[in-house]
Amino acid sequence: MLFLDISLRFLFDTFLGILLIVFLLIIGVLYYSFHLFKKLIHLIKWSQEIDHKVSEAIVYGGEEAETTSDSFSRFSNNSSFRDLFLEKLVDSEKKFSGAAQNEISKLFQDYNLEKETLKKINQKKPHLIAGGIQEVASMRVESAVPKIASFLNHPSPLVYQEAQYAMVSFKDFDGLQFLDTVPNKISEWQQLRLLISVSHVPPNCEETVNNWLQSQNDSVIIFTLRLLRKFQMLSFYDRVQDLLEHSSEEIRIQAVQTLQSLENSSTVEHLTESYEIQTPEVQVEIIRALKRSKDQRCVDFLKKELINHPFPKLKILAAETLFFLGYQDYLISLVHDESSSEQLVQIIKHSMQEKVW
Repeated sequence: MLFLDISLRFLFDTFLGILLIVFLLIIGVLYYSFHLFKKLIHLIKWSQEIDHKVSEAIVYGGEEAETTSDSFSRFSNNSSFRDLFLEKLVDSEKKFSGAAQNEISKLFQDYNLEKETLKKINQKKPHLIAGGIQEVASMRVESAVPKIASFLNHPSPLVYQEAQYAMVSFKDFDGLQFLDTVPNKISEWQQLRLLISVSHVPPNCEETVNNWLQSQNDSVIIFTLRLLRKFQMLSFYDRVQDLLEHSSEEIRIQAVQTLQSLENSSTVEHLTESYEIQTPEVQVEIIRALKRSKDQRCVDFLKKELINHPFPKLKILAAETLFFLGYQDYLISLVHDESSSEQLVQIIKHSMQEKVW
């Protein structure tokens, strides 16, 4: 009996303990939920206050804008509010330009948000550093440039790519100096971002650009070729022509595109002379370049490739280019020529898209 009484008491105490734990968990969940709800209400209210403040500044300008509300002034020293304010300013800066952008920058300065951005780039986590770099670049915090430059060799791609982009945002062409030593591949997306950010090239950049064209990093050469195309840097034509013999197929493809963009009276000859030593993919790009050039001097070359090239894809491109250049009658004559192979006939019909039948 005594043993049974002890067991029942133990079970009862255990049950009470479990109930207490469950009750405490429920209280904890309710408290946490209330905390999140309260935080959400604050965020909604803060967002409204900030949106109103930014709108007033953009629409009316600093002098004519409504005076700052008491609630905005009260919140403006709250760290969470300032982080949200900074985030809103950065988002707004991307959407506007001119006077509106100037007013956004003025808000950034008036509320001394620079310390928030600098605090982020001094963090250890890559995503925080990258976010901070984006913010200082967006808000033009010139004092942060030396710190950003130190991130160009950061092990995280997220960080060093943002640092590259920020340096170009601050210093334009001069911000591309990292290309001298960058060991990593520059992605297609990153190259596009950098190209958009470069607004001019200085007249004394020949030595710098030539060094990039001789880089051991293939992506640096590819980016430089795209830069030459964007700014029509005709003086580098001969150097680009030399790259038709580069070991990288992608560089040779980009070189063909650049030669066509910088074309002169000898471009067709240079491309057709290089044609035989190229891989099929580079040959495809050469024929596409000839089509874009609309140069009648390439007609005999195209006729030869249409008849003799072993790869159907090249034959199709040659036929399409001849059709584009106005040699429809020649193509029709080949279709009706009994000596033409069935493959050649089908290729020509395909290239003409059945338009003449």
